[in-house]
Amino acid sequence: MIHIITDSTSDLSAEQAKALGVEVMPLMVHFGGECYLDGVEITKEAFYEKLSSAETLPTTSQINPDAFVQRFQAYVDAGDTVVGIFLSSKMSGTCQSAMIARNMVDPDRVFVVDSNTVTFALGLLVTEAAALRDQGKTAAEIAREMEELSGRVRLVAMVDTLKYLKMGGRISAATAAMGGLLGINPMIAIEESGIVESAGKVRGKKAAFRWISEYLERVPVDPAYRVSFGHSNAPAVMEECIEALSGKVDTARAIRSGIGAVVGTHAGPGAAGIAYIRSFS
Repeated sequence: MIHIITDSTSDLSAEQAKALGVEVMPLMVHFGGECYLDGVEITKEAFYEKLSSAETLPTTSQINPDAFVQRFQAYVDAGDTVVGIFLSSKMSGTCQSAMIARNMVDPDRVFVVDSNTVTFALGLLVTEAAALRDQGKTAAEIAREMEELSGRVRLVAMVDTLKYLKMGGRISAATAAMGGLLGINPMIAIEESGIVESAGKVRGKKAAFRWISEYLERVPVDPAYRVSFGHSNAPAVMEECIEALSGKVDTARAIRSGIGAVVGTHAGPGAAGIAYIRSFS
């Protein structure tokens, strides 16, 4: 049997993970002295409620190697293989922890992939991995395919508020105040760098969705794969994004996800965007 494991920053719901037959290991979310297992002890909705009143930004802590060793060893002892797909190593040490555990358990039966991304883009890769497993691919074949796709996965999104970018020190208070007055929406992207980067700024949601549409023209979608849409506590905004991009991508098979703690901490509520596998062209 092949076990596919990811972490909670994939932002797969419990229902999605069960339907895919994948296992989700939680990171820790810290609000001051309060600690929660991401997606287990705190829901996305509860996270955004606490975020709205937080005076300082929450943090997350990686999964340690011991947790991975226990999980990997149990499956290897049962004669199974494992494919682990985790958030970008540029954002967390979780993937490195998994690599350490892999080398301690059995490098020939445990495969670890650095997704080079996070949130619903990571969820998209995990969905593709589950499909390959169901097609009868071996763990090694799945891992090789995921490593290739990790270089092509893209995420672009609109941020609705500048408040949390200011709190995180990514923009100044003056810039945040002026941007708020002008109705500025920052655009963020996760590309080859494996980190969340500023990609532009527009005024208003319609302009934001046009910006994403133009991005898809510059960095085209590979139609062989599904796309994923995500939102930070704003499902209606995500649906607006889906509608705006319906002429560009196949929305009929689109995956829908909520953005959790890692990206949501800086984006804040109201963000929405798309993740996809870019075309070779």
